[in-house]
Amino acid sequence: MQYDAIIIGAGACGLMCAVQAGLLGKKTLLLERNAQVGAKILISGGGRCNYTNLGTNENNFISDDISILETVFAQWTVEDTLRFFESNGIYGEEKTLGQLFPKTNKAKDIVAVFTKLLYHTKQDIWLNSIVKSISTQRGLFFMDVETPKGIQQLQAKKVVMASGGLPVHKLGASDFALRVAKQFGHTIIQTAPALVPLTITGKNAEWYASLSGNSVFARVYTKEISFEENILFTHWGLSGPAILQISSYWRAGEEITIDLLPKFKVEEIIKQERNQGGKRLVSQILNDYFTKRMVDALGQFLPISVKIASLSKADAKLIVDTIHSFKVKPAGDKGYDKAEVMRGGVSTKELNPETLESKKIKGLYFGGEAVDITGWLGGYNFQWAWSSATAIARDL
Repeated sequence: MQYDAIIIGAGACGLMCAVQAGLLGKKTLLLERNAQVGAKILISGGGRCNYTNLGTNENNFISDDISILETVFAQWTVEDTLRFFESNGIYGEEKTLGQLFPKTNKAKDIVAVFTKLLYHTKQDIWLNSIVKSISTQRGLFFMDVETPKGIQQLQAKKVVMASGGLPVHKLGASDFALRVAKQFGHTIIQTAPALVPLTITGKNAEWYASLSGNSVFARVYTKEISFEENILFTHWGLSGPAILQISSYWRAGEEITIDLLPKFKVEEIIKQERNQGGKRLVSQILNDYFTKRMVDALGQFLPISVKIASLSKADAKLIVDTIHSFKVKPAGDKGYDKAEVMRGGVSTKELNPETLESKKIKGLYFGGEAVDITGWLGGYNFQWAWSSATAIARDL
């Protein structure tokens, strides 16, 4: 069989690339190491799949060189994503912060769109197939593929690396795309887990563990950026949407700051209580805004058994600073197996922004998570996958 391209990886990028190529009348072979396609799609959003974000723009992404995004997103927009899925029976329901989920709340319905279109456009899929080696000679790519039927030798004029990044190992994640990129002389921007829970160790670990299960709406910030969403205390540290977001910007050894009450001003609350006589205890005031367990935990730092009227200026300042500027110095993160995505990857400077073809090796393309483009939590990484896949497919 002669193929216009071989696509390695049947995740979000690989599936969309094969479908778009098929809709353009091209023939591709999709190689997937797992026994099913779209493994990561199926678990995303708790099995509901937040498949895009209505507010997607370049500011929602991290990269050593973000400039490629404008060109790629111009070729396949959020509106294009909406039309694509709606034309295949998937209608979105907006949740918080522009996040779009299928109304059915089933990630398997997203995957079903691709399996249906792959069948209708007559694209070939090999499951349980692992590419063991890849080389190029005389303008062709040669690869050995381990399949249930043994080693198969394939060749193609074009190869698409859509095999993802390092999260999550149990879903078949590997560094294959990065190894191929290095093999052909590409620069790899340093990789790390992103959108990942942060760990706390040492003398403060027990304090966080005592709050395990407590969720608080908060503003988590650094000098670089801030996010307002829930945080979740766990027995090993911090998680929740705001923590996952900030983790993509956090670097080992740095502090993050948490405003535990971003919608209110504690200074004003104290002032108002004083004006009303100040007879209530600090703990009673805090109970209006936090769980009892949270208030008790804060009591390790704050004078919660003192009446507001008796608070010294120093104690009032301590309360304000602790609530609005709670300092955290994480020990690390939970690693790739708990990360939503990978930060870093193949340098965007070495890819054609129109097609995502390698500037070093003709016919070699990189898309999706393998590229140094990392989106925020909330559908942004899926939009990058759909857009980058389409840009590639049009050039195959």
